[in-house]
Amino acid sequence: MKKLIFSILSMALIVGCTKKQEKSEFGLDINDTIRVNFLTEPPSLDWSKSTDTTSSFVEINIMDGLAEFDFTKPNLSVKPALAESWEPSNGSKTWTFKLRQGVKWTDGVELEASHFVDGWERLLRPTTASEYGYYLFGVKNARKYNEGKLKDFSKVGVRAEDKYTLVVDLDTPRSYFPLMLTHHASYPIRKDVIAKHGEDTWADEGKIVTLGAYKLKKWEHDRIIHLERNEDYYGEKAKIKNVLVYMILEQSTAVGLVDTGKLDFQLEVPKSDIRVLRNREDYVNIHNLGIYYYGFNTKKAPYNDSRVRRAIAMAIDRKEIATVIGGGEKPTGNIIPPGLIGHDEEIGTKFDPAAAKALLAEAGYTDMTNFPKLTLNFNTNENHQLVAENVQAQLKRNLGVSLELKNEEWKVYLKTLRTNNFGIYRMGWVSDYPDPADFMSLMLSYSENNRSKWVNKKYDSLVEKAAAELDSDKRIEAYTQAQKILLEKDAPIVPLYVYSSNVLVSKRVKNFPINEMRQFPLKGASLVK
Repeated sequence: MKKLIFSILSMALIVGCTKKQEKSEFGLDINDTIRVNFLTEPPSLDWSKSTDTTSSFVEINIMDGLAEFDFTKPNLSVKPALAESWEPSNGSKTWTFKLRQGVKWTDGVELEASHFVDGWERLLRPTTASEYGYYLFGVKNARKYNEGKLKDFSKVGVRAEDKYTLVVDLDTPRSYFPLMLTHHASYPIRKDVIAKHGEDTWADEGKIVTLGAYKLKKWEHDRIIHLERNEDYYGEKAKIKNVLVYMILEQSTAVGLVDTGKLDFQLEVPKSDIRVLRNREDYVNIHNLGIYYYGFNTKKAPYNDSRVRRAIAMAIDRKEIATVIGGGEKPTGNIIPPGLIGHDEEIGTKFDPAAAKALLAEAGYTDMTNFPKLTLNFNTNENHQLVAENVQAQLKRNLGVSLELKNEEWKVYLKTLRTNNFGIYRMGWVSDYPDPADFMSLMLSYSENNRSKWVNKKYDSLVEKAAAELDSDKRIEAYTQAQKILLEKDAPIVPLYVYSSNVLVSKRVKNFPINEMRQFPLKGASLVK
């Protein structure tokens, strides 16, 4: 009932501002305001701690990194952002970044190289407990500092050589290192701002200071965020003055608002309606560098038995799921998506109910009436519900196993994952940077994004070896071995399909940034007035 009332109020508030009035929320000029729906509340805009794509959407519009993706060119190349240039040396183990001079935070303070050092120190600081701490483990001594084995951060391989020069020393070569520096985990911070407002509240409305093309103007939690153009931005100014970010969870409600001209962008559309929606002029579909998967709590029975995990994986027909959701998703048993080296469709479990039953028998479950009820946790979403119900039906049909479904609001769901209070969980991974290292590092034993708590030192060793390897063939070989351990031998996760974006973009919006990375920097978009 609360969701229904919320949806009706959201629609009423938007519909209440008519085109005749030429005004939107907060009295904004509709001809200079883009209205987007990202479904849920961002859990945090603290870029050292956030982990989700909703928070990331806001962060990439209010902040910049040393580099940014150039979505106007093929192959997802990067170009300078806060850095005006960079130079590798020492066999790509040392990287020197020259910062742009005169770049100002939104409170007028000039950006300095020390702000990056501060940001990386905070990300790696054990007390920050960032789930992205591992992201910078390639930096010399970063892991030791994060694990508390090294107390002196000056011994970590990042330093401000002068006000505008940042030098990074890596443990091993990383030819793709600049790709990583587009991500919010590598952003600079202002320690003085955090000290003034507090660790938990500095990123709130009226307190946060940023460097991006937009700045946070207003945040009405669980309803709307207003981003306003940063007139002092160092680069080309955003073409649209205002961005309104709505949090309307019910996709059908949001589609109705697009239909009536009250929304310009809808992040997801109901998969149950996809066959009708794909005929619309405002419908856009693109495959993403991203994997939708289920994972197991490997510390809890019966999921702590790899034979049970493999049996469940082999009882799921991925092609059936793709047919049911019908949004162009590509079934896959790989953790590395197509388009990146190391992707190999021969790797991974195959649909084989007979072999799955044999594995369960081997694990001691010959009488399925004694098999424990399984639970699947997922965040509330119409499309996740559709997938979960299909998997539930498949496991019942193919194994005689009962699967209980539990859905929770996004922030509550993340807390459930952090407290390890689940059996099977739903998660997706959309590329932070277009390299297989991004996907393979997800399941490292020391990765905070490894929700399964699975540990395999051989896997860790192979992934670390591949990340440091400059020879492509040798990298692929290491990733192949690692994937076979992950997906065929131990199976702590079950990849289901490659993400496919099915979105609606109003025809009054030009140059909306639809891309494989599922990133939406809006500074280059414009409106037909």
